[in-house]
Amino acid sequence: MQICPRRAVALLAVVLAACGALPERVDEQQSHALPQSRDSPLSRIAQESAPSASLTGFRLMPLASYSLDARIELVRRARHSLDIQYYLIQNDRSGRLLTRSVRDAALRGVRVRLLVDDLNTVGGDSMFHGLAAFPNVEVRLFNPFCCARQSVASRYAASMADFRRLNHRMHNKLLIADGAIAVMGGRNIADEYFARSAKNNFVDMDVLVVGAVVPQLAAIFDAYWNSRQAYPVDIVLGELPDANEARKNFDHLVDDGEQMMSVTVPPEDMLGRTPIGRDLDARRLGLVWGSAVALADQPQKVTATSVEAARAMSVHMNIMDRVAESKREVVISSPYFVPGETGVETFGEITKRGVKVVVLTNSFAANDVPLAHVGYARYRVPLLRIGVELYELSASNVQSNELAIFPSTSLGRLHAKAAVIDKSMVYIGSMNLDPRSDGTNTELGIVAQCPELARDVIRAIDISRLQSSYQLRFGPDGQSLEWLVMGDRSGVVLESEPEVTPFTQLRTIFLAPFVPEQLL
Repeated sequence: MQICPRRAVALLAVVLAACGALPERVDEQQSHALPQSRDSPLSRIAQESAPSASLTGFRLMPLASYSLDARIELVRRARHSLDIQYYLIQNDRSGRLLTRSVRDAALRGVRVRLLVDDLNTVGGDSMFHGLAAFPNVEVRLFNPFCCARQSVASRYAASMADFRRLNHRMHNKLLIADGAIAVMGGRNIADEYFARSAKNNFVDMDVLVVGAVVPQLAAIFDAYWNSRQAYPVDIVLGELPDANEARKNFDHLVDDGEQMMSVTVPPEDMLGRTPIGRDLDARRLGLVWGSAVALADQPQKVTATSVEAARAMSVHMNIMDRVAESKREVVISSPYFVPGETGVETFGEITKRGVKVVVLTNSFAANDVPLAHVGYARYRVPLLRIGVELYELSASNVQSNELAIFPSTSLGRLHAKAAVIDKSMVYIGSMNLDPRSDGTNTELGIVAQCPELARDVIRAIDISRLQSSYQLRFGPDGQSLEWLVMGDRSGVVLESEPEVTPFTQLRTIFLAPFVPEQLL
């Protein structure tokens, strides 16, 4: 008897869904951030650099190679603890470099806690399992899938009954060394976030912080680490039959091919800063100082059964409330910018008061989630009508961008999530101004009061905005859109979506009605 393809797919889904339950778990022993110790050179440097215990020091890292180098330097110099939390740690050159350095830290006695969201661990199970086999290392998977781990599609197919939970992901990015120095912001751990991909790379932004905000970040990490949503890797993947063999396989993965492990950095970045290793060798960090508060969604947000319940645990409105209180100027970088009617209303209210609003986001061609662009595109005309200045990053023109030291064949995409309010208040973190950050994923960021940091963030945004983007405006008829090319081809005007084919536009527009805005 023949089974039609549609019935076969349905039968397969039922069979796969039958296995869609996570293994039972027992309550693991909770652990917490270790206190800073004077035995740690990083702790001593951080404390000696601070003009006051109540202040936070900031160092913006818009250059990709500097950002990767800073993480590796901190891991290599840590003496007591490493707390690491990421949405994505890819099994590629950058992911293997980080995990290799983490292994070496553990072997010299550093306590390592590594928490990674389980959505993008495809192809990395053996890497995380092997790392966890070393002494002093714990690895946990956040909001994990139960089984069928060969691909993202197979994971969802095997857990269709649990889609509501699995649609929520931990989008946080954080690394804390010795409880003293942290790196946080927009970058995940993968080649494309550190200008090491031959095809596509992200223009992104991180900040290195020391001082009063670091214990706040450590407490946020603890909340996620000890949550019911964080599963020890052995519970999800099973106990290792041979830990020695797992360690050998891990060593083979990360140690072979030494040429892949180096990080090449220029002597200075566009802000005139030198690599962080030089500062650490000199035992004095070059930082700007101000006050800061760390903000994060509750880890339980991923178990929310409604959008309203998720939003109640979200920091999204905390940031928009600050935008609404602006007096003079708001500058925003958000790769996925879907403001919704409420966001448009907020921007309209402040522009009526004379506040200048500048937004940098991705063009259609630069957006790695084309449907998110469709969600944004429906708000372009209303935003322009209320006076918002809109700029869209060009995928191909980033080669003229001094932030984008990319391979010559690589296309660029914006990934930096930042906002500067009245040239003094700064938000940097993992949150986009879109429905998914608001009501679905968990996010982490800091709000800093520091004019010097605000200056650096605006300069980084302006480099992309003025060197490698399009400014949107109305055409002569006052209705249609035009794209004014910035940078080397300044003055050129385009009358249709740049750098995309009509087929790509039509395909995305056709699919858009089937994807609720809340999922964008």
